[in-house]
Amino acid sequence: MQPQAEVQQGAAVIALDLGGTKLASAMFVGDGRPRLVRVREIGRRQGAGVASLVCGEIRRLQHAAQQRGLQVRAVGVSVPGIAGPRTGRVWAPNIAGWADYPLRDEIAALPETQGAPVVVDSDRAACILGEAWQGAARGCRDAIFLAVGTGIGAGILAGGRVLRGASGSAGSAGWLALGRSFRREFAACGDFEWRASGRGLAASAARTAARTAGYRGPLSKASGLTARDVFAAFDADDPVAAAVIRSAVRSWGVACASLVSLFAPETIVFGGGVFGPAVRWLEAIRAEAARWAQPIAMRRVKFEASRLGPLAALYGAGWLARRAASGRRRPG
Repeated sequence: MQPQAEVQQGAAVIALDLGGTKLASAMFVGDGRPRLVRVREIGRRQGAGVASLVCGEIRRLQHAAQQRGLQVRAVGVSVPGIAGPRTGRVWAPNIAGWADYPLRDEIAALPETQGAPVVVDSDRAACILGEAWQGAARGCRDAIFLAVGTGIGAGILAGGRVLRGASGSAGSAGWLALGRSFRREFAACGDFEWRASGRGLAASAARTAARTAGYRGPLSKASGLTARDVFAAFDADDPVAAAVIRSAVRSWGVACASLVSLFAPETIVFGGGVFGPAVRWLEAIRAEAARWAQPIAMRRVKFEASRLGPLAALYGAGWLARRAASGRRRPG
């Protein structure tokens, strides 16, 4: 990853991180710290309504920059899906109406962004760029951000550049195959995600509770379980939760072994809503990965918790904007 170009004195960039349910926005100035951070719920917005929310935050931050005598030099946006590197069009399955949405063109047409480059990239890419800039992968040229939340994805930095693949979908780690038998459920989200995402943990707990004779514990309710329920039950010494976590640790470890063997990263950063609470098992995950991974690569990799937490993608969007402001058309 190339050294970060500094934003010129009197200049700023705007960063936005769009998720499936929330939009975070901020302004970055010279010292690389986010200012005026705000998080808004998307609510029932879809299609053009979500884009309108994004544009509204850009107007807010542009106005704030003007009040402070700053000029906005670029805008960076992280999205929960695939962003075409040349077109800026977005496929985001969790946002209705965004099967091929022209987000970059819509932002670039705003009066507030005239003359400022607009960069749109995936949240996976933004997370690893943010961590490599100011987080747990700082200074790394080869690193992976494994995001485990409702779903699972990976931002992959190789030789200082983000891997995107021919379709822009590189890093869809939820589709890693961990077992030998295919289940029809894998078609929607992938084997790894089905087993060990936040949603997967809750579903696994429900299945395990249902087949455990005589179980009447906190994970026996018929519906509405979440990963948070699983962690709470584990802390209360619940046997079903313990079994679910053991299985998840194995899945996380085996998946990381594949990532280590394929990419030989310096660091794997664990983030997303599940890590979080699951960082306590990083050593166990590493031990499981070591059973399966290429040994030389495994000895050299670090397993680290995200240092930027829920702001990782926002930092990454800020990095993308700063690089665009410095004159590179395709940052990262």
